[in-house]
Amino acid sequence: MRAISGRAVLRQAFRHLEHEVPGKVARVLRNLRHPAAKWIRLPVGILFVIGGIFSILPVFGLWMLPLGLLLMAYDIPFLRKPVGRFTIWAVRKWARLRQRFFPERPHR
Repeated sequence: MRAISGRAVLRQAFRHLEHEVPGKVARVLRNLRHPAAKWIRLPVGILFVIGGIFSILPVFGLWMLPLGLLLMAYDIPFLRKPVGRFTIWAVRKWARLRQRFFPERPHR
């Protein structure tokens, strides 16, 4: 059985997330994945993690912590596989919950 690399897991996690978020957010995520965006990606990831820690404040939210870790994992190899797997799991859970409570109606 072949082991999946952390980079492949992280790529798959980003694709799953980009599929679930609105188009503009998905474009921003795609742009942040570009190699030249490293100097933006890391500070934004760190700020999101800090904002996620202070999620009790009105402006910040718990959603910032996993997104910050996801952005940081792109440049920190030992975070890639665990953060990627968590993101895939969370996106699948979110999709199931959304489908359960807000089922899409068939188009006429």
